[in-house]
Amino acid sequence: MRRFTRLTNGFSKKVENHAYAVAIHYTHYNFCRIHKTLRVSPAMEVGITDHIWTVAEMLAAVGINN
Repeated sequence: MRRFTRLTNGFSKKVENHAYAVAIHYTHYNFCRIHKTLRVSPAMEVGITDHIWTVAEMLAAVGINN
């Protein structure tokens, strides 16, 4: 994740914004992305959800309206 390096334009100047960016990355990685070795998302493998989430579903889960 390029948010951890300061050499890019995408670095976080505030700790709060950095925490939000890491949370979005973590949620997308576990709920929205199909992993090659699992052939499903990690959340599906564990049994938390029964389908791959879209980004809209991910944002709705945290209460952000489109």
